[in-house]
Amino acid sequence: MTISNTNLISLREFFSHQQILICFNGPISTNLIGEIGSALKDHIESNDATELEVMDVFSVYIEMSQNIRNYATIRGFSESESSATVVIAAAEAGHYAVCAGNVVAMEDGQVLLKRIQELAACDKAELKLLYKQQLRQPHSRTPGQGAGLGLIEIARRSSQPMEASLDPLETGRAFFSLRAII
Repeated sequence: MTISNTNLISLREFFSHQQILICFNGPISTNLIGEIGSALKDHIESNDATELEVMDVFSVYIEMSQNIRNYATIRGFSESESSATVVIAAAEAGHYAVCAGNVVAMEDGQVLLKRIQELAACDKAELKLLYKQQLRQPHSRTPGQGAGLGLIEIARRSSQPMEASLDPLETGRAFFSLRAII
């Protein structure tokens, strides 16, 4: 498919209708994570958001993006395999939706999906307790086992339970998607 002016205006209209503030799709580097993060902070601040709102959205975006980058590095994925899709959009009632997705090994995705479902069932007090417990645990470097403190922190900053999905790909891998409402 080639992008034409007609396609571009349709894409712009879609982004506007969905209230998408920032969207990225492609290989993600540490520098790019920082640049998008700076643009995100500037944009949210310009919308008169409180400092806490800005930091919550920024922190969740950084955590999701770094998790994707770290996972791809640990797994030894090629540049094309380490692509990420990141979308930040305005959501209902003055909230922001922070969404990110990437290709994962199916078994890693299943473990991650289960962990997110467990966290989604927790209330704020349970999340605080889990966070404190996780702080005392040694950090794991095993692929698929690093979903600890960062995910709990995302859940704590979210105004609603996180949502996740795992879509099988023809390669035997899967595309993992995570959504947090801040």
